[in-house]
Amino acid sequence: MRSSLLKTVLIAGVLFSQAVVAQDAKELYNTATNFMRSGDYSNAVLVLNQALQLEPDNFEFRKQLGFTFYLKGDLNKAKNVIEPLLGKKEADVQVFQIAGNIYQGRDEWKTAQRMYEKAIRKFPNSGELYNDNGTLLMNFKMYDGALRSWIKGIEQDPAFPGNYYNATKTYYYSNDPLWCILYGETFMNMESFTTRTAEIRNILLESYKKLFNDPSLFDSMVPEEEGKKGRKGNKSSSDFVQAFKQSIGKQMSVITGGVDLDALIMVRTRFILDWYNFQGAKFPYALFDLQRRMLREGMFESYNQWLFGPAINQANYTGWITLHKQDYDAFQQFQRNHPLKPRPDEYYNDGKFTLVNAGY
Repeated sequence: MRSSLLKTVLIAGVLFSQAVVAQDAKELYNTATNFMRSGDYSNAVLVLNQALQLEPDNFEFRKQLGFTFYLKGDLNKAKNVIEPLLGKKEADVQVFQIAGNIYQGRDEWKTAQRMYEKAIRKFPNSGELYNDNGTLLMNFKMYDGALRSWIKGIEQDPAFPGNYYNATKTYYYSNDPLWCILYGETFMNMESFTTRTAEIRNILLESYKKLFNDPSLFDSMVPEEEGKKGRKGNKSSSDFVQAFKQSIGKQMSVITGGVDLDALIMVRTRFILDWYNFQGAKFPYALFDLQRRMLREGMFESYNQWLFGPAINQANYTGWITLHKQDYDAFQQFQRNHPLKPRPDEYYNDGKFTLVNAGY
């Protein structure tokens, strides 16, 4: 009886001690995280090392330590900590991203490229990894490869905005502004109020100008016969592109005095009406669904003011908001409550493009 009771007490004591250690290690980790947020990387390293003394096999602690060394600028120590984690079963997307930053910081470009290839094989649906891989290839001036990586990221992870941003910037230097327009507006709806939004807003406006300044872009029309089936049961990418060109090309007559805000609103209104009369059922597309909903709910003018106004004339845009504050506030509330969510079965890009001046 006494032996059994003693054994129970000892087991309880061990479990209690383990719980205390785990609690203390977690508290140390939280303290280190707070140091990182304040930019005190030296103290963050010190505290993380203490946490690792309590839990030496904790993957998250080691990952954070390697990241802290990277932020601190000690790339040698960062590499020594992170590299052994890449082969572990717990290795996640984030640890590969950290490793990529470290390798690039050390100018180990080829190592970084091989690492991204390995990471993407392990996480083929990670938009972050395709985005980082594309950025690396762009540094190599491998423009086609970079754009393909971002396009693949859009296909595999349509909810991640970074690939739309980079693809839009790169498509701006192509001779076909179509995808620049589609991806640019998509990105602005996913990341609505950052410096990157302002950058893409200007590209979006210039892409509409490029589109309507080159009538040859509208020469080809949608074939009468049904196109071949594309991935996931959709019509082919070329069918979607031709359908878009046909619908937007019908609005050429609206652009008589230049591409200004009134003309854009008219073109885009007529495009949406035409699209859902003739193409919407064949080519579902979340961005066009959002535009149609804005139109139906009386917010399309506010939406287009937000999209293009600051790039066309900032003073006029500010004045319009002052005169239409109630409408604009309603639009912004709608935008916050109904974010655009691109759908994975609406990937129509065949990856064909021609870059004419791929310089940022």
